[in-house]
Amino acid sequence: MSQKPKPSHGLVVCPGCAEPLESGDRFCGACGYDLSAAPAAETGPDRPTVAIGTPVNWPDAPPRESGSLSTMTQHPGDLPGTDSGGHDLPAAAPAAAGDFELAAPDPRAAVRVDDPVPAPAPVPVPASAQGPAPDPAAAPAAGLCVACRAGRVDTDGYCENCGHAQPRERDHMERELGGVAAVSDRGLRHHRNEDAFAVSSTTLPDGSPATLAVVCDGVSSATRPDEASAAAAEAAGAVLCAALPRGTHPQQAMHEAIVAASEAVNSLAEPAGEGEPHRNAPACTIVGSVVADGLLVVGWVGDSRAYWVPDDRATPAARLTEDDSWAAQMVAAGLMNEAEAYADERAHAITGWLGADAYELDPHTVAFKPDRSGVVVVCTDGLWNYAEGPEDMARVVPPDAADRPLHSARVLVGHALDGGGHDNITVALVPFAVPPQGAGSA
Repeated sequence: MSQKPKPSHGLVVCPGCAEPLESGDRFCGACGYDLSAAPAAETGPDRPTVAIGTPVNWPDAPPRESGSLSTMTQHPGDLPGTDSGGHDLPAAAPAAAGDFELAAPDPRAAVRVDDPVPAPAPVPVPASAQGPAPDPAAAPAAGLCVACRAGRVDTDGYCENCGHAQPRERDHMERELGGVAAVSDRGLRHHRNEDAFAVSSTTLPDGSPATLAVVCDGVSSATRPDEASAAAAEAAGAVLCAALPRGTHPQQAMHEAIVAASEAVNSLAEPAGEGEPHRNAPACTIVGSVVADGLLVVGWVGDSRAYWVPDDRATPAARLTEDDSWAAQMVAAGLMNEAEAYADERAHAITGWLGADAYELDPHTVAFKPDRSGVVVVCTDGLWNYAEGPEDMARVVPPDAADRPLHSARVLVGHALDGGGHDNITVALVPFAVPPQGAGSA
């Protein structure tokens, strides 16, 4: 479970008196300078900060066809992908047999289609959006105790005979829909499951399929992290299911989904009353993936991850996300290698999250065009702590994951439980298929 760090101003010395500072200082100890008013440290050029409500600069939709009520569309697979800074992906050199290739950007501009298409196909509702999110503290329906199989379960969720606490609905959740699947488990050390997910399948305006998965991890040091993750997953899944059938580019849809998830978590914050101590606002991380017509889009904030695992295990797997965490910052700055950074007790202190007290909203999105079939593993650190490197993840993902995503998600959760189950565990699997060479539509 991710944890927030102490507020960090990114300054080494005080702007007022040049006195050395600690990362957690809020005021200068020498002159009393308010460090929250100091200019923020600059963000790297490849990861620009995006404020809430700032639109992504996608090209406008083309004009309507004469005599038609609909707007012309293009296939997402024909559109160029961009990196997390919004730049076109570079043209890839001819790949070696083991390379994970990104196709060269198409010269045509990306198209945003805002107008609804006449008679759209029904939009499936994500798992988390089917009615109100379950209360994690709610008692199970009255019945026999799962421990002694004799006593009745009281309304408080405990057996009247042996006193055993009954499992709650969110302790273990599974969902499979349209070829995409997810499993979430409380793990072996935590008293409740603070992860959440949404999986769904829908269609693009031309009728071609699109699958999506969103995974959220509640921040353990915040209040009501289970509610934050549930709200974020539900909001992001609903936005993706509504935007993709309209023709919105998948990468833009992912950006909008993360912004919506952030606003949903922000709405849970409650101002502290007079005389009450400060309370951390509800918070969570988020990672999502969309597979649509040859395009693979990933978006995230925090340290939940997405991995690419090809069907052909002779070719390398890849990690598709970069953590917003203390450890990642140490590695990027060249101060530690990856093994040293993630062995440190501060490794999982996150530098980006969704919540009212987040420093800034910095949604990262990236698009790929894989040249081979595989599966996208979307997960919280409850899993990747036990399979951190791409090659480690590839070893534990079953070979038939693309054909049996739910079974494979169960296997991955079992791998984390066998490793100790120190955290909540959530994983979604999104298959990505590349048509065989020479195959074409009728």
